[in-house]
Amino acid sequence: MYTIAALYHFTRFEDPAALKPALLALCGAQSVMGTLLLAPEGVNGTIAGPRAGIDAVIAHLRALPGCADLEWKEATSDKPPFGKMKVRIKREIVTMGQPDVDPRAKVGHYVDPKEWNELIRSPDVAVIDTRNNYEVAIGTFEGAVDPQTESFGEFPEWWEANKERFHNKKIAMFCTGGIRCEKSTNYLIGQGVNDVFHLKGGILKYLEEVPEQESTWEGDCFVFDNRVSVGHGLREGPHMLCHGCRRPILPEDTKHAGYEIGVSCHQCVDETSDADKERFRERQRQIMLAKERAAPDQS
Repeated sequence: MYTIAALYHFTRFEDPAALKPALLALCGAQSVMGTLLLAPEGVNGTIAGPRAGIDAVIAHLRALPGCADLEWKEATSDKPPFGKMKVRIKREIVTMGQPDVDPRAKVGHYVDPKEWNELIRSPDVAVIDTRNNYEVAIGTFEGAVDPQTESFGEFPEWWEANKERFHNKKIAMFCTGGIRCEKSTNYLIGQGVNDVFHLKGGILKYLEEVPEQESTWEGDCFVFDNRVSVGHGLREGPHMLCHGCRRPILPEDTKHAGYEIGVSCHQCVDETSDADKERFRERQRQIMLAKERAAPDQS
């Protein structure tokens, strides 16, 4: 059984690149896989591995400057959620492209999962999903506004174009684990919005803590590992990943004419060139060859 830890923490790293070697070495020694992003504003990522390995990496992260109160969310999987370990240096741990946004200064009011339903059912509250369009497509909260953004960096432009829709409304925002809301609520406060709320721990904490019979969540939640999606109780969902466009698809979507394993699905078949598709086919061939070489000899 693999332990999965999703985490983020905003703090100030003077030299994030200097933190990479020790972190990468520790993950390797502890058989921990996944992706961690380091930037001047902090750390973000999802990792998976044995219980002792995850504990060791979390302890290491919490010992970094300003990270003593780092929090994380856990789940389990009987399959390896990741195939390798990556530690990447970025300008931002979640890209919004707004240099004046600083969640360490001020964020919206945190709302515990058990109090979320009452808040979003209030008639003076507008609920906004801050995730990307392909994530929203497979699940969201009832009545939530979908900005239909392809990336989080588009959110400020969307808000500027739509802010009049939310005049005299309280704003409740949510995302997968909470990190995007740290930035989006700080951004709205900077835009003069006074009553801003966000779901503490994100959708993942809500699905973990709120009983399904009491839930206002509809569908599944996209996650950035090999599980692809999860539902209530963080049970693994039915979705697969199209390796052509990295969007979630259902098993029945493989019956569409546009589906080709590792190459395209009905959502992206017309979005890529013939050269792209041939490149993806070659990648898929290499993946299959690697699997064949790794398979035990049955003779």
